[in-house]
Amino acid sequence: MNVRRSDSLWSAEAIASLRQELGDAFAGRTVLVTGADGFMGSHLTEALVELGANVVAFVRATSSGALNNIAHLRDRVRIVFADLTDRTSIDYMIRDLKQAPDRPYLFHLGAQAHVGESWHRPYETVMANVVGTLNLLQSIVDHGLELEKFDTAGTSEEYGNVREAVAHHHDFDEDGGVVFHERSPINPKSIYATSKVAADFLTMNYHDAFAVPGVVTRMFNNYGPRQNPRFVTGTIVTQALVREHVELGQLEPMRDFCFCTDGVRGHLMVALHGVPGDVYVYGQGENVSMRDWAELILRVGEEEGYWPAGRELVSVAERFRPGASEVMALRVGFEKLGRETGWQPIVSWEEGIRQTIAWYADNRDRWVGRVDWLKPTPAPVSTS
Repeated sequence: MNVRRSDSLWSAEAIASLRQELGDAFAGRTVLVTGADGFMGSHLTEALVELGANVVAFVRATSSGALNNIAHLRDRVRIVFADLTDRTSIDYMIRDLKQAPDRPYLFHLGAQAHVGESWHRPYETVMANVVGTLNLLQSIVDHGLELEKFDTAGTSEEYGNVREAVAHHHDFDEDGGVVFHERSPINPKSIYATSKVAADFLTMNYHDAFAVPGVVTRMFNNYGPRQNPRFVTGTIVTQALVREHVELGQLEPMRDFCFCTDGVRGHLMVALHGVPGDVYVYGQGENVSMRDWAELILRVGEEEGYWPAGRELVSVAERFRPGASEVMALRVGFEKLGRETGWQPIVSWEEGIRQTIAWYADNRDRWVGRVDWLKPTPAPVSTS
């Protein structure tokens, strides 16, 4: 059997730095991670293992039982194959977790997390993100599971665009750019964003009614190795690796990109120091347009020798979000998280991009069948 080598970003130095921030808070503690084999979930699971936690990795049940991102951790975590939309499998897991010798931490990252996919798979998105979260919370209450913290992963997409009627409730920088905080009005513009708003509010409902120690962490555009290549960073990198032009949707929208290890640090800090019932937001704290982000990626990849000069960036209407659903600017103000936990982003955009490109270049077999920009090769036409 071929065993894939670990591509973990958590070096001994990175873990030592994480221990300086967190101490031994997670050592020996029971921790459940939903979506543990996904992009952010796998990086979080690895960090928790290295911190000495007893990790229960919740992985969506499939017929193959394949693990894409945490196969190398199989002997260091306990894998639970279940499905957020299947209440019976959730009940089995929660009943089992109740036997833990401590109050577990629960990181809820399992979701359908792609904006575009939410338009193509709306029912699956709502079932996984809303009903799945409800199943988890209700099972916790029904079985009397006492938790240390329940961290629901929200998203910057919940904020959407500023509505004129509530513009006075928003914060703006000196140039008139909107900066989103925990108290900013929400205005979800996609099925995905709406489903995450519902999951956030369910978490708060169960905190208020049943004292589930829930917190919400709204992440601003995490990116990095292992991310689904249909997300914008992976879309840019994978196209640049194999063809002369890079096709994107609208190039004007602004985003706030945060490297995945900084995102993991945010989850851990909120779980350790966050106040139950509160919302926390974090990201890089800077805006960049899709055009400038793509051009930065193309420049870094060219400098590192991954592709030649001259890659062309083009905007194609087929990749636009439907109707008026595009979100034009997302930038975070993470002062609350910094004040309460000391969290700051530490990975620069250039360093994060460098590590991301390297992963996609070294792991083509893990994304080549998943991209949405490859055109099927037409069947040959017989002339006989």
